[in-house]
Amino acid sequence: MKRLLTIGHSYVVAMNRRLADEMARQGGDRWSVTAGAPQTYAADLGPIQLERHENEACNVVPLPVHFDRSPHLMMYGRLGSLMNQPWDVVHCWEEPYVMAAAQIAGAAPRASTFVFSTFQNLAKSYPPPFNWIERRVLRRSSAWIAFGETIRDAHQGRRGYDDLPSRVITPGVDTCVFAPDRASRARVRAERGWDESVPVIGFAGRFVPEKGLDLLIGALQRLEVPWRALFVGGGPELPAIKALAAAFPRRVSIARRVRHGDMPAFYNAMDVLCAPSQTTGRWREQFGRMLIEAMACGVPVVASRSGEIPHVVADAGVLLPETQVDEWAATLTRLVRDESARGALAERGLHRARTEFAWPVVAKRHLDFFEELTNAR
Repeated sequence: MKRLLTIGHSYVVAMNRRLADEMARQGGDRWSVTAGAPQTYAADLGPIQLERHENEACNVVPLPVHFDRSPHLMMYGRLGSLMNQPWDVVHCWEEPYVMAAAQIAGAAPRASTFVFSTFQNLAKSYPPPFNWIERRVLRRSSAWIAFGETIRDAHQGRRGYDDLPSRVITPGVDTCVFAPDRASRARVRAERGWDESVPVIGFAGRFVPEKGLDLLIGALQRLEVPWRALFVGGGPELPAIKALAAAFPRRVSIARRVRHGDMPAFYNAMDVLCAPSQTTGRWREQFGRMLIEAMACGVPVVASRSGEIPHVVADAGVLLPETQVDEWAATLTRLVRDESARGALAERGLHRARTEFAWPVVAKRHLDFFEELTNAR
């Protein structure tokens, strides 16, 4: 039996360990899977204690972390004792330019296959010491995983990356947790005094300029049909959303400090999810987890063509230009009016989420890659 160790700070949340859990289930008697996870982690909404799940198939090892208020500087404690085992594969779910990745790469047994994963979809040159960290991680690596097509494209031709085997494997979604749920839909709407008479246009994510909130607000203001809007998240663009709510009383609701585990209910309350992300000189959408989560809940998706979004949505949603507010308004008007069109999009999105992004599918792709790498040694 081959032994796989996968480590990542996001594993502090049980839902985020579905990759490790599914790899253990898929591995059967071929792979033994252990997940290294922080004991606590300083998340945006406050410290998170390591969440446990009684039915997990993987072994979970809690690790202390230091400097976790900065994802670039965070480091793991007690890593040496965990690494002092004959791992066949060490999988690092940390960006290759952060301290934790260098630490894991340096501690991994020399005989093991070391693989890191990355979301970075811009060909960036990092300042010291992060460029040194990246080079060190690349020198130790046996291969790397790109979390999307634009991520792989961004690193083609870059020194250190082209020399290594790579594979495009997307993140996944728990299609049992993120699923259509009429009871949750009714509850979230009732809490806001909303019924089923008017469709709800939703947004989920950071309230920052690059997420396109100005575009969405402008489109909503142009709609000539009844609408409601649900914004889930937080950030510096909150005053603009509050101004929209003041201009359209009882039409706009803002949900802040929502835990990830509560998100399925909020998605279900929406009739359309909008992701109007805006490409800048320093950022483009890396993946868009809200896209696959909404699709898994049976919610139609309308999104911009920023970064990885077209590869995620494909033909399962509506893709629009990043800056054409009138086209956004026209599309939302059509979908608000046409329930059958929303239903067709919902079915396509649900099918794509279950066949392309469900964790069992994603876990098998990881194991197939790890199997290929270890068999080649």
